[in-house]
Amino acid sequence: MFSSRLPLPRRDFLRLSAAGVLSGLSVPWFDSLAHAARTVQRPRGKSCILLWMDGGPSQQHTFDPKPTGEFRAASTCVPGIQIVEQLPQLAQCMDDMILLRSMKTEINDHYDAKYYLHTGYKRTTAFEHPAIGCIASSQVGLPDDDMPAFVTIDAGHDRLDGGRSYRSVPAYLGPQHEPLAVHDPFKGLENLQEAGDDLNDRLELLRRGEARFAQDYATPAVANKQAALNRAVRLMRSRRAKAFDLEQEPAGVRAAYGAHKFGQSCLLARRLIESGVSFVEVIRRGWDDHGVAAKNIHGRAPWMDAGMAALIRDLKQRGMLDDVLVVWMGEFGRTPGSGEGHFCNAWSTVWAGGGLKTGQVIGKTSDTGKNQGGAVIERPISAPDYMATLCQALGIDSHQEFMAPGNRPMPLVEKTAQPIKELF
Repeated sequence: MFSSRLPLPRRDFLRLSAAGVLSGLSVPWFDSLAHAARTVQRPRGKSCILLWMDGGPSQQHTFDPKPTGEFRAASTCVPGIQIVEQLPQLAQCMDDMILLRSMKTEINDHYDAKYYLHTGYKRTTAFEHPAIGCIASSQVGLPDDDMPAFVTIDAGHDRLDGGRSYRSVPAYLGPQHEPLAVHDPFKGLENLQEAGDDLNDRLELLRRGEARFAQDYATPAVANKQAALNRAVRLMRSRRAKAFDLEQEPAGVRAAYGAHKFGQSCLLARRLIESGVSFVEVIRRGWDDHGVAAKNIHGRAPWMDAGMAALIRDLKQRGMLDDVLVVWMGEFGRTPGSGEGHFCNAWSTVWAGGGLKTGQVIGKTSDTGKNQGGAVIERPISAPDYMATLCQALGIDSHQEFMAPGNRPMPLVEKTAQPIKELF
């Protein structure tokens, strides 16, 4: 629509494309913003940073060590709670964390498990369910804000596989809740900054052309696209767009998070949440540790420990931790022992902040006999339970329904789900 009538230099096409104007595929969260702003008025709830360890990290080599495990357990700052000794900084953050050690989620296939843990529903061929980041965008995001409500950050990958990648989709919530993707935290949003003395003149020319076209073809799609242009230009000119630039951060703060891509992604996530983004997902791929979990996690532990602990401390020091929930998890755990296979029957996730009752462990897995860690013996947590709890923690009403394709009412979370009451 734009290029056929008002040609712009390639650099400006790249700049507008990065801001979501010229491509409904790259950043479709700009689409339909005018409609959303007109029809939705809602208070802002909690924000969330999801640290997604794609591939399935081993619970026994991280947050649920066992007596016969390859890693030794170490005390934390909360008496009676231990995690592996390879995570000393996180051990000192335990009073701000919650260990959910009794996840029991049914699915051992990578992609189907990722789908299940992102949506709370098992995958079907009929239609897609919205991911939790898109749900947060629709429920606690600010539709009239310069910043996107949902951002994903690619924190890189190890050499190992993790199956087919899952991409968060808004499904029947609408394309305006699609995430904005940052492909490299060190580069942020490339081509977003203004350049050239005549850019304002070219953008004004483009705006006038779009206004004339919208007047001649007054359809919702055209109105939404015009709103997308206006929003993109606002983001380009917004001071808060600097949140995507890690160079704006003091060197000492960057060093605290560590030079690794994961740590810098955690820092970028904090900057984005601070600037008004509601949900940020940091994705680190390659955790499919078949038989070599101890060796691989021993190498990962320093950067994971530094980045996640720095994030928790930083949020707390800035007075943000009660309003920001940090979640660390993958799609399942690993089989007891060496971590040879996928294991959905008894695994761990970690939550921090969010105004929850922190400094505790929820659930327990077996720690004696031949089946150490192989079964949940206290407080099993299903995927729908987890999703209902996450919604409640973020201030989202999980009982509401949306209209899915085929005029089918779809609950936000399965009606059988029970939030984990011990967290609140």
